[in-house]
Amino acid sequence: MSGRLTVIGLGPGNADQVTPQAANAVAKASFFYGYKPYLDRLELRPDQTPIASDNREELARSNEALAKAAEGHNVAVVSGGDPGVFAMAAAVCEAIEAGPDEWRAIDLAVVPGVTAMLAVAARIGAPLGHDFCAISLSDNLKPWELIELRLLAAAGAGFVIALYNPISRDRPWQLGRAFECLKAILPGTTPVIFGRAAGRPDERIEVFLLADADAAKADMSTCIIIGSPETRIIRRGDKPALVYTPRSATGAKR
Repeated sequence: MSGRLTVIGLGPGNADQVTPQAANAVAKASFFYGYKPYLDRLELRPDQTPIASDNREELARSNEALAKAAEGHNVAVVSGGDPGVFAMAAAVCEAIEAGPDEWRAIDLAVVPGVTAMLAVAARIGAPLGHDFCAISLSDNLKPWELIELRLLAAAGAGFVIALYNPISRDRPWQLGRAFECLKAILPGTTPVIFGRAAGRPDERIEVFLLADADAAKADMSTCIIIGSPETRIIRRGDKPALVYTPRSATGAKR
């Protein structure tokens, strides 16, 4: 007997940014697996059951959700942002590949959501207006040396860079080191955006120059966008500055 598993992106935290498709998928599911802060965003009915787990238990969470779906239940795995961007969709696919054959018969759907970088970019202007990439600074699943190589390559190629998972209690130094790598390639006048809780009451969006960017101002919930050499800041008097990357950006290293 095979059920259904839906991996749902809840967006960056503002209820208005949950898509109708995601809300519809939540309404249909019976069991919900996820990190507790994400489950707490849901307004579940008495007949719907949340099963919370720690943020670092993605594979175990996926295994439990797939096992429940294989029993014939309608199961949801929830993520913040988009589930395919450094989130649960990849963990679920990994679990299916390594799991029993019966898991491959489960009806699987992935429901996209607004990512942190898109929410932050929308609040500040259009920093992602030309070519960009996203890099996670977490070295839990890849060596730090590889992260540095990717940072240097992306900066040298002129990409705007969105940094996810910039800092945590167990990784207090990586963001500072990342800024050092980027300063070796990019001019100090490159705009840097620190964005946290975009669209929520506790939102914090700040714009710095790379030369002045301070890793101590970030926490594990901060999404950081590093501009390219062409990214510009438009000052608007007493209104918030706008940051954008021209559509005609060359990406040339300067």
